[in-house]
Amino acid sequence: MPVMNRAAELQNEVTEWRRHLHRNPELMFDVFETSDFVAAKLAEFGCDEIVRGLGRTGVVGIIQGSKGSGETVGLRADMDALPIIETTGKPYASETNGKMHACGHDGHTAMLLGAAKYLAETRNFAGRIAVIFQPAEEGGGGGNEMVKDGMMERFGISQVFGMHNMPGLPVGQFAIRSGAIMAATAEFTINVRGRGGHAAIPHKNIDPIVIASQLVMNIQTIASRTTNPLESVVVSVTKIHGGDAYNVIPEVVELAGTVRTLKEDVARRTEERLRAICAGVADANEAIIDLDFDPNYPVTFNHPEQTVFAGNIAADIAGEQNLTRSMQPLMGGEDFSYMLNARPGAFIFIGNGDSANLHHPAYDFNDEAIPYGISYWVRLAESALER
Repeated sequence: MPVMNRAAELQNEVTEWRRHLHRNPELMFDVFETSDFVAAKLAEFGCDEIVRGLGRTGVVGIIQGSKGSGETVGLRADMDALPIIETTGKPYASETNGKMHACGHDGHTAMLLGAAKYLAETRNFAGRIAVIFQPAEEGGGGGNEMVKDGMMERFGISQVFGMHNMPGLPVGQFAIRSGAIMAATAEFTINVRGRGGHAAIPHKNIDPIVIASQLVMNIQTIASRTTNPLESVVVSVTKIHGGDAYNVIPEVVELAGTVRTLKEDVARRTEERLRAICAGVADANEAIIDLDFDPNYPVTFNHPEQTVFAGNIAADIAGEQNLTRSMQPLMGGEDFSYMLNARPGAFIFIGNGDSANLHHPAYDFNDEAIPYGISYWVRLAESALER
């Protein structure tokens, strides 16, 4: 079945919601106005229960079906923006300097609100739908906080589904895969302590800048020389700080970066190699090197049965020719992983067309995707609870 007529009718209204959210971005857990907006809409739709404060500022709306009792299926959208200065020039551009919806969470929230409005109107299912609006996906682990607050148990959620837009994938297309679809993430900070002094007498100093440079080059061998080429790993040094003057060798240099993996054993070996490299370079240079390694989001792992089910829903809406069922996994992280660790479910990508990439200051969510997203959520909910 193609895009629902009602979803197409709702597009203009949902677009206005999306653009309101875009004008008013908020970061991490501080999504107070956004959660107010979401909760007000859910109340307007007539949701049976609206719970706030899960995961600090998350919102969950419960919609009871008209066909009797049954399980509860969760549908999740993220609400937070990014600390980026917007350059789109759109009339609805961010009105808060230094903050923008550069990942499309405004679109995710608006599409799920559109689906909630339809589902509350029709209630053509047995059981309950939990529409989940989550804060702090962008590094704060809001999904984990909602799980730790007992969301799954409180509402009896048996399956959970998520969706994210994908620049470069044409509008009207979907992509999914079973198993690992997004990477586990970790962050590391390395402090290199040498012996500072005058730059004209380097032999009397222990230069942490030279040592840091050795570290950067040696760290590249983790992916290129100590990991099976058929495995996926990214180790990127993304920050280097040290030194304040042209003629002074500093005492300390700090490096920081990220690790992305798709398997637990690869993540473990990567940390081991980082520690070994730091120890070896420190010993060779008579320096002190401290490594702080902080695992972050786990792998986003799609459960096989739910992946097939979600793919079938997307194919019903867009056509099998517009669905990629075995997309390549992405090395980005996603805290929907915590929800998928707590309950079976699947995470799918929806096309955003030829837009700037995610986390780019010129990115904008494509409002033409809205009817496809609403249709997907509605058909998935009704099909999962048709018994």
